Amino acid sequence: MVFSSLLFVFLFLPLNLLFYVFAKDIRTKNRVMLIFSLVFYAWGEPVYLLLLLGMTLADWLLARYIGKQAPKSGAAKLGVFAACAVNLGLLGVFKYGTFFMENTHALFGFPKEVIQIALPIGISFYTFQLLSYVVDVYRCEVPAQRRFSTLLLYVSLFHQCIAGPIVRYQDVENELMHRSVNFRELAQGITRFTVGLGKKALLANACGSLADSFIMSDATAAGADAMSILVNRPALALWIGMLAYMLQIYLDFSAYSDMAIGMGLMIGFHYKENFDYPYMSRSVTEFWRRWHISLSSFFRDYVYIPLGGSRCSKARNVWNLLVVWLLTGFWHGASWNFVLWGLYFFVFLLIERFGLLDCLKRGPSILSRFYLLLVVFFGWVLFKFRNLSLVGATLAGMFGLNGNGFTNFEVTTVLKSNVFILLVAIVACTPLVKKVGAKLAAGSLGGVGTAVYKGAVVVVPVAMLLLSTMALVGDSYNPFLYFQF
Repeated sequence: MVFSSLLFVFLFLPLNLLFYVFAKDIRTKNRVMLIFSLVFYAWGEPVYLLLLLGMTLADWLLARYIGKQAPKSGAAKLGVFAACAVNLGLLGVFKYGTFFMENTHALFGFPKEVIQIALPIGISFYTFQLLSYVVDVYRCEVPAQRRFSTLLLYVSLFHQCIAGPIVRYQDVENELMHRSVNFRELAQGITRFTVGLGKKALLANACGSLADSFIMSDATAAGADAMSILVNRPALALWIGMLAYMLQIYLDFSAYSDMAIGMGLMIGFHYKENFDYPYMSRSVTEFWRRWHISLSSFFRDYVYIPLGGSRCSKARNVWNLLVVWLLTGFWHGASWNFVLWGLYFFVFLLIERFGLLDCLKRGPSILSRFYLLLVVFFGWVLFKFRNLSLVGATLAGMFGLNGNGFTNFEVTTVLKSNVFILLVAIVACTPLVKKVGAKLAAGSLGGVGTAVYKGAVVVVPVAMLLLSTMALVGDSYNPFLYFQF
């Protein structure tokens, strides 16, 4: 079940809110949320619900053990080590087991038969949440949670369990047992959810469909004919296809975060922002402060800083960055293209750290923004194709090396039919609408502007819901890219 499905929007979520409203106290409300969250997770993969329960139980017990030890003692460190072994061990088996077997089979002929291990939905996200919780208990930043059901609610809450944002326990610790909702935040939550739904159903899906038609779908990319498809594409098809993919991956993932944040507000949870218009950045360094903020901050606080961060020698700092970006790439998927994608950004971050960043800050903003968009654009080429030969074919085709010319009638026709949706998607990646809304709300544009804003507050959520419903009815194309991570 995904947020952008009619079943979720018109049945699951309304039922959840109905039961939640009539629950008499916070403990009953938490039981409602826990039951709905476990049902939501089990909807697609009931077997792997046992894995979620088992990992949460192990970390609950280990955190209770750590909390009883002297702060940062040897016994407490042993508890953290055990938690890392359990969580990372299971993540390694389910997410990377097949990858390692494929590589050892290719190199050494062992094992004779590679086992295809299914990837449990959301395991990368809830594993990191559990790890952050245990480490924070060890650091004495939060007390160990006494109730298993409360910790399970934190981990499994359907708002963010399967695709983030990665919510730290310390950020919601108080709200797990003490939260309330006022009308203003309820309205904000509904608006945020419906805008996210519209961003996904109206824009991300349209961009994804265009990317698939100009390049190929993920299913095609895994097939034997992928290379023959790519080498026969004219250059413009590849450029526009990758632009559409670039827009899709942001709109898709940020829309999911919008909907999660909105649903949290509806019941009194305040999740932190996960995206801050990253394509408006002026450097790769800034981009990674704005893109998937919860993941970037996790690696910063639980890997980079413990390794020494930047408060060390230059050589050590380079090593720390290398480790973080190898892990960042590998977190996204068990494939060499993701590792190379992480190294790709590591190189640019390193170049910026040792001189380029100062030049970008002093230079014209239009040049620095163009530089960032170009770097990220080609990074998404590496990100999209697990088969590295397809990366090479795409890059060659973009610069006319495949011998198919710049464009053809079919590409031009499809582009003309989709130019409006591309322009709207590009605007949606900027803070333009948000800034206009803020000016209207502040009365900066006069009384008419204030009246327009008050009307939009009512009309926009309804319009987004209706338009999204129309887009989703009978449309089988509704992928969600980050389920694979």
